[in-house]
Amino acid sequence: MGKIFNSNRQPYSMNLARKNPVLKQAIATATVTLCFSATFTAPVSAEIAPEIATTIQQKKIATGSEWMVVTANNYASTAAAEILALGGSAVDAAIAAQLVLGLVEPQSSGIGGGGFMLHWDKTQQLLISFDGRETAPKAVNEDHFQINGKNMGFFDAVVGGHAVGTPGLLHMLAKAHTQYGVLNWSQLFQPAIKLAHSGFIISPRLHKLLQHMLKTPNGIKDPAMATYFLTSTGQVKAIGTRLKNPAYAQTLSTIATHGIAVFYSGPIANHIVAAVQMNAIRPGLLSNNDLRDYRSVAREAICQDIESYKVCGAALPASGPIAVMQILDMLVQTSSFYGLAPDSAAFYHRFTEASKLAFADRDKYLADSDFIEAPVKQLLAKPYLQQRARQIPLLKASQEQAIAGTFTGSISFAETQSAEIPSTTHLSIIDKAGNIVSMTTSIEMAFGSQIMVDGFLLNNQLTDFSFTYEDAENNKIANRIEAGKRPRSSMAPMLVFNQQTGLPVLAIGSPGGSRIINYVAKTIAQHLFLHEDLATAIDSPHIINLNKTTEVEKNRGRSLQLNKDLKTLGHQTQLRDQTSGLHAISIKQGLYHGVADSRREGSAIGQ
Repeated sequence: MGKIFNSNRQPYSMNLARKNPVLKQAIATATVTLCFSATFTAPVSAEIAPEIATTIQQKKIATGSEWMVVTANNYASTAAAEILALGGSAVDAAIAAQLVLGLVEPQSSGIGGGGFMLHWDKTQQLLISFDGRETAPKAVNEDHFQINGKNMGFFDAVVGGHAVGTPGLLHMLAKAHTQYGVLNWSQLFQPAIKLAHSGFIISPRLHKLLQHMLKTPNGIKDPAMATYFLTSTGQVKAIGTRLKNPAYAQTLSTIATHGIAVFYSGPIANHIVAAVQMNAIRPGLLSNNDLRDYRSVAREAICQDIESYKVCGAALPASGPIAVMQILDMLVQTSSFYGLAPDSAAFYHRFTEASKLAFADRDKYLADSDFIEAPVKQLLAKPYLQQRARQIPLLKASQEQAIAGTFTGSISFAETQSAEIPSTTHLSIIDKAGNIVSMTTSIEMAFGSQIMVDGFLLNNQLTDFSFTYEDAENNKIANRIEAGKRPRSSMAPMLVFNQQTGLPVLAIGSPGGSRIINYVAKTIAQHLFLHEDLATAIDSPHIINLNKTTEVEKNRGRSLQLNKDLKTLGHQTQLRDQTSGLHAISIKQGLYHGVADSRREGSAIGQ
């Protein structure tokens, strides 16, 4: 549990910006007012309902020398900025921002879900990975996603209680606050509580996501969710509507006063369990014991020395950082890599081929390291990556799917994939003391399980497990579901350090499901290794390959030409929108440069 106080300190005020001219000026000058020129697309697969793409035609950039915050929504960035101006730590600001994000972008994250936090303690020169990933209920068995011996359909599993895991976000935030919090725990809840009472404006993005959800096979059937988001005639409330959530305000007030115990073993826990077990669409197995026994974990971060940088990320079950490190390490070993233009077809071609190799390894070997002996050291060993890099064809696309590598004593795991849906959020924060948080959180599919309890939505993260538990030869799948296990995630909150100085140079992460890996790896490669400006690297077209078809991002500057060039190199391509939300901070010569992805509605604020 975090530091829980019943304090008599002066109450926090959301009007602080009006009283603090420095912060007021920082917000006024560094925050870009959102101008939406949005286009929306339906999901690629009828089986999967991701967060649909929204293109916001504006870069969002800020510069500061004291602190910096970049989040997925300006409400959250402002809340974090006010906490930092009060002298709060990066963890304090991350907590305040996350609680606001759970209100204003409920499709992406919230206290009913989980996530990973990477924290850099500048004074101690210590990097810690906090794991707040959800866990499978103790009552599950290996055929949890099977009906008559066959895999469930996606919508049979994803909506309702069946795929709800034990929420871990609050426990992780409290654990991080115990170690690195400066301000009173209850103080951090006040921005979200006040906003929930006064209301926030429904954005075009949230409105379109809700409209899209109405068209899915299950629509919006949860009574609490429907009452909150829909009009009396069943239509989505209009863009610009002020949406109030007094139930969420009450939940946060209770947790702020009494700590996370009321969530994990008190009245809120009872409400969560009842909503899951009695769900009308498909009941789930989450129990009071699952909530009571949940523990977040502080783990050693995963790091890899690549050229002059030390690239670090959250530990398993976050598979994203390992795959990102593999891609980067393979790329720099290819011939004449540093002579490539960052936006060239040659760069994207090699990137695609490295991604295929990394995803082949990920799909076979990576899962919750508390349950399997994942060969992380072998996957990141330099000789192994040198051998994999030699498999990258420099002049022509490979036509077959990549095959996972093998090692002496390799585990007999079967290859599989799971449906990771890009409804996630990321924030990057640096405080006045130089401490850094890079945090990615999620509730899985847009609006999670579509079960609303006490003003917040519950996750459906169990769908990140493989629906199949073994192959035809009876080899067990590493990411199969097991009681108490954490599903594999592609979330990739990362920090990059200069090896010579030991100082951080980049904090980065993104939402996007399994595509997170390509979003983050591409941006790091272009920015740090090929010296592209951070904002330009984030804004450049995404090229995705999950060991399948090569996806070329639609409607970006060079998309059509890149698509043509990659086809000439033999790639089977598909033009499609991408839903990245890269929120990054680069550190150069004592200045913080924050950038929010133009594809979403985030903002950067610095001082």
